[in-house]
Amino acid sequence: MGKYKKILVAYDGSASGTNALLQSFRLATEEKSWITVATVVPTYDGDIDLIAVSDIHEAMRRPGEEILSRANALAKKEGALIKTILEEGEIYNRLVDLAEAENCGVVIMGRRGTSSADQSHIGSVTARVIGHSQRDVLVVPEGTSIGWKKILVAADGSRYGDLATDRAIDFAKSYMGSLMAVSVVDVPSEFYAEAPDAVDKLIISAKGFVAAVGKRAETSGIAATTFVGEGEAFEVITKLARKEEIDVIVMGSHGRTGLKRLLMGSVAEKVIGHAPCPVLVVKG
Repeated sequence: MGKYKKILVAYDGSASGTNALLQSFRLATEEKSWITVATVVPTYDGDIDLIAVSDIHEAMRRPGEEILSRANALAKKEGALIKTILEEGEIYNRLVDLAEAENCGVVIMGRRGTSSADQSHIGSVTARVIGHSQRDVLVVPEGTSIGWKKILVAADGSRYGDLATDRAIDFAKSYMGSLMAVSVVDVPSEFYAEAPDAVDKLIISAKGFVAAVGKRAETSGIAATTFVGEGEAFEVITKLARKEEIDVIVMGSHGRTGLKRLLMGSVAEKVIGHAPCPVLVVKG
């Protein structure tokens, strides 16, 4: 246990946010963690002289205070102890800064349902938190729960993939879970005809990536299976997670990469958008 001593939950009062909050209570109990629940309201940048509100600052904060009041009520009902913080400003910016200031090991965020509209993107706030934060981010789809019995980890041979493997093995050991390592060869179809030898080398490399993860897991006493797929990476990963009834997908991230790659359809973003289970993005 004890992988995350402190948890930051981004709470906006929505159904998906409420599910993420409730799941954070469960994780905190298992991990013996402290929970900080944060709500962020925008800063008013208009001309105060032109509005008929005596205290615009108070008016802007009131919705956030009501949301946190609901969070406290949920915590009391569930027997959870939380600290609430109301922040003002750019949502992702405040969450990233708060995670650092509070020394939280993970930021937990909700994700809306499984309709095609919800899956088309993971939301700019979530994407920006993942893109800018140095802390792990756990995205919990609405209607799902956090579990660690069956863990799928994406292996690509990179340092970031290795960090994800470390975290996945730690959780599998703590919760007596099993591990499935997956690597995907994702190349254009014309590549198969133009450079078949290169594709074969990629497949061999992918097999090496998952074999290395499997060996590390078994050395730690964790039951492990491996899978190498061909196709669009996010589709292979999410379909496999659904077929195998995976509890959580663990992936690495390149940290402060800026937003261009993340918001232009990266594998991580698409996996989060389509995953049937929570996705843990490990930052190292």
